Amino acid sequence: MDTETINRFAAGHRGAVLDGGHADYEEARKLYNGMIDKRPLMIARCSDVGDVIEAVNFGRDNELAIAIRGGGHNGPGFGSVDDGLVIDLSMMKGVRMNPADNTVRVEPGCTTGDVDHATHAFGRAVPFGIISTTGVAGLTLSGGHGYLSRQYGLTIDSLIEADVVLADGSFVTASEAQNTDLLWALRGGGGNFGVVTSFLFRTHPAQDVYGGPIVFDLSEAATVMAWYRQFQASAPEDFCIWLGLQTIPSGEPFPREHWGKRMCILLAAHNGDEAKAAVDAVRQALPTPLFDWAGPMPYPALQSMFDALYPKGLQWYWKGDFVKALPDAAIEAHIAHIAQAPTDECLMHLYPIDGAVHRKAKGDTAWNCRDATWSMVIAAIAPDAGQAGALKTWARAYWQDVHQYNLDGGYPNFMMDDEGEERLRATYGDNYPRLAMLKAKFDPRNLFRVNQNVRPAH
Repeated sequence: MDTETINRFAAGHRGAVLDGGHADYEEARKLYNGMIDKRPLMIARCSDVGDVIEAVNFGRDNELAIAIRGGGHNGPGFGSVDDGLVIDLSMMKGVRMNPADNTVRVEPGCTTGDVDHATHAFGRAVPFGIISTTGVAGLTLSGGHGYLSRQYGLTIDSLIEADVVLADGSFVTASEAQNTDLLWALRGGGGNFGVVTSFLFRTHPAQDVYGGPIVFDLSEAATVMAWYRQFQASAPEDFCIWLGLQTIPSGEPFPREHWGKRMCILLAAHNGDEAKAAVDAVRQALPTPLFDWAGPMPYPALQSMFDALYPKGLQWYWKGDFVKALPDAAIEAHIAHIAQAPTDECLMHLYPIDGAVHRKAKGDTAWNCRDATWSMVIAAIAPDAGQAGALKTWARAYWQDVHQYNLDGGYPNFMMDDEGEERLRATYGDNYPRLAMLKAKFDPRNLFRVNQNVRPAH
């Protein structure tokens, strides 16, 4: 592309346009997942909707591959693209809580922590994930699950409106009153249908919760996991516990005598009455933990508890599945593989997606899996790029061993870029044909394809 064309675009763009010669380019192109290294032709930082419209038109008219970056937390690196255009929304970070109707309007560069801070002053929250550095846009568009999902549903179940720039550069609003088919697609269909420039969410009561980690030695994992599957089946919806298998970090504030031990962790979050009594009942039912940090805390404190453990730039390789049951054979396989993890950062988590999530039918939103019990993630993580091969080998073998006990599909945010179309079709199930039809309606040329791509129906 000639310099004059680029300069003409940059002159009409309020945010900075960075190419390979710009002083900020190298830092700007870095991704959350250090395993992914891409060199875009340019990065267009957008300050407003006008910038987004101009960037979409420029990329389309010049036949550039387009990647959309919101909060920048995407695992497979879909927030960037080699030799193409990155439409960077990270400067668009406005949040406005409306206490009159308990909604919050959120721009696409926000992290979940940005929104938590704004809503917490009103005693409210949107059901997001478990790390406050996660971007709102990517989390929401693929479904979104976390501490409050059993009580209030997925993130998309609180999404009531979105402003969107479509592939032809037009600007539309998708809501429960207009462009309802587009809203349906945005509720779990990923970034396939346009660039969302504003989200409107319902908020829910969540001020202080009783929660935190209760940590057991891996030798107790079989007992804890067998208890957990029974607990989950009858737990009240305001009581979420996710389960993890991982390693106790070797550093403060973790007890020095337990550094480097493999562990089974229960992360409790009770957002209701008699919360301490409910967690105490869990304590009484289980073996003596290595340590127990569960207690009363503000909801944003729980959301940000693990941020420092996962800074930008680590090596990541994800594998995910939806899980309906946890038989003894699956428990054995999980414990065997976590014991062989190549680094202390590697983990497996089971996040509950039952309760309120099950109150919607499979066809109500693009997110299809309304009958699973958990969303599983195997995350192979390391600070050293030299371990990338070992991470992939371990995660793939682990997933292959446990997938036989799980459902066919998985959470799109826990998939890398090597999953294949068959896997995506399994994830969306009966909703896939409708998604493909809507892709053909809103993006017939598949301009927005740097994602878990739904191809247009023909």
